[in-house]
Amino acid sequence: MSVPSDTLQQVFERTFAGIRQGREAFTPQLAPHEVGRVMTVSTGIAKVSGLPNVGYEELLKFQGGVFGIAFNVDEEEIGVVLLGEYVALQAGDEVTRTGRVMDVAVGEGLLGRVVDPLGRPLDGGGRVMASQRLPIERPAASIMDRAPVTVPLQTGLKVIDALIPIGRGQRELILGDRQTGKTALALDAILNQHDQNVVCVYCAIGQRASSVARTVAILREKGALAYTVVVVTEGNDPPGLAYIAPYAATSIAEHFMEAGRDVLIVYDDLAQHARAYRELSLLLRRPPGREAFPGDIFYIHSRLLERATHLRKELGGGSLTALPIIETEAQNISAYIPTNLISITDGQIYLSPTLFELGVLPAVDVSKSVSRVGGKAQRAAYRAVAGDLKLAYAQFEELETFARFGARLDDNTRKAIEHGQRIRACLKQAESAPVSVPAQITILLALTAGLFELVPLAQMADAEKAVQDAAVNIPTDVLARLEVAENLGDTDRQAIIEIARLALLRFQPGANPEAKSANPPSAQIKKP
Repeated sequence: MSVPSDTLQQVFERTFAGIRQGREAFTPQLAPHEVGRVMTVSTGIAKVSGLPNVGYEELLKFQGGVFGIAFNVDEEEIGVVLLGEYVALQAGDEVTRTGRVMDVAVGEGLLGRVVDPLGRPLDGGGRVMASQRLPIERPAASIMDRAPVTVPLQTGLKVIDALIPIGRGQRELILGDRQTGKTALALDAILNQHDQNVVCVYCAIGQRASSVARTVAILREKGALAYTVVVVTEGNDPPGLAYIAPYAATSIAEHFMEAGRDVLIVYDDLAQHARAYRELSLLLRRPPGREAFPGDIFYIHSRLLERATHLRKELGGGSLTALPIIETEAQNISAYIPTNLISITDGQIYLSPTLFELGVLPAVDVSKSVSRVGGKAQRAAYRAVAGDLKLAYAQFEELETFARFGARLDDNTRKAIEHGQRIRACLKQAESAPVSVPAQITILLALTAGLFELVPLAQMADAEKAVQDAAVNIPTDVLARLEVAENLGDTDRQAIIEIARLALLRFQPGANPEAKSANPPSAQIKKP
C-alpha cells in the first residue's frame, strides 16, 4: 500500500519538532557525587577516607553489595561498621554514600518469617513482603505520649503471673547463669499469647545456629510462629549485625505498636549485644572503661529499652513489652552489664542455678526477683492471694536454711516449712505448658486455703494437676468476674475453693479411689 509523500513529510516534521522542543527544554543538572576509598579493613570494621559530608550512622555502600554504618566521623577518616561478609574488601576499593540511615522492612508480611537484621529471609520462604521501611534507630515516645501500665501480660507461668507480674508496656529483665532456663521462660511467655491478640518478636543475638533452629522449631510446632517475627544473628555473623539486631527488631515491633496492637519483644541476649559493641569500639580505638566496655554502653541499652512503652488511646493505645535476657557469670548479678540493665528496666526475674539443680523449674528465685510496675496491672484475683503467698514462701526459704543444720523445730516452724514445700511444688511447671488464668487462680486459692496440707509431698504433682483440670468447672459468671472485677468476692472465692476441695478428696489419707471415680467432682459442684 502506497502512502502519499505529503503525509510522510508531515509525520517527520511533527516528530523532529517534538525532539527539538525536548532538547531545548532540557537543562543538564550537576549533582555532586562523593566517592571514598577504603584505607584499611579489619574484623568487622573499615577505615574510609574521601567522604567529607557523610553523616553519623549514615549507610555506606561498598563494592560487592556490602553495606556499612558510619560510626566514627573524624576529620581525616571515617570508622565504618560493616554489615556483611567483608573478606572480599581490600584497601583502595570505592565507597559511596546512600544519603540515608540504616532502615528495616516492617509490616504484616513479616509475621511467621525468620529474617536477619537487614530484612533478608533466612527461612527459605521467598521474598519478604513489607509494607514500608523504618529506621532502626528511632526516638522513644515522649512522656506525654505514654499511658500508665494497666493491663497484665499473662505469661502462663504461675510463679510469674502470681508473684512477679508483668504489665503490657513494661520492661522486665530475665537474668541468670548459662543453662538455667532463661530462653525457655521467654518462649513460654510467647506461647501463651496464642489467644491474647499479642504480636511477638523474638530477637536472637549471636546465638548458635542449633539453638536458633530449636527455638524456631518449638514456635512452629506449637503454632506460635504465625504471630511471631524472628530476627536472627548467629555467632559467626559480623559483630555489626549483632549490634544492629535489637534495634531492627524494635522497629519491627514499633510498627505493630503504632498500629494500636500489643507487642511482646524478647532480646536473647543483651550480653552478646554488649560484647559485640565492645569489640567494635575497641577496634575503632574508642577509649575503654570498666571491664573494657566503652563509656556509652549504658546509653546504647537505655535508648533501646526506652522504646518499650504503652501509648495513649489518642495514639492507638498500643503497647510494647520488653523481656531482655542477660547472662550472668557465677551468679554475679552485680557485674557491670547486669547492674546497668537492672537500673534501666522495671524489675527483674532471677533464675537460680541452685534451684535448677534441685529440679525446681522454672528456677525463679522469688527473693531476688521483683516487678516494680506489673502489680498495678495484676488481676484482682491474683492480688487477693499473691501477698500472703509471697510472704509465706519467703518465710519458708529462710526457715529451710536453718532446718538444714538439723535443729529441732517447733510445730509452727514445721508447719511453715511444710506449707512452703507445697507452695514450691505447686509453682513447678513443665516447659512449653502454659497454664490458663482460671487454673492458676484455682491452684493459688487452694494453696492459701490450706487444701494441699493433707496431700503427701510425693503426690503433690498429681494433686496440682487434678486441681488444674478441675478449673474447667468454674461457672461462666464467675469466670467473667475474674476478668473484670476490681475485687475477688467472697462468694466467688468460696465457689472456686469448693471446686479445688472436691478435686483433692482422693489425695487425702484414707480416701477411697473407687468411690472417687464413682462420684467425680464435676458432678458434685453446686453452681452459685
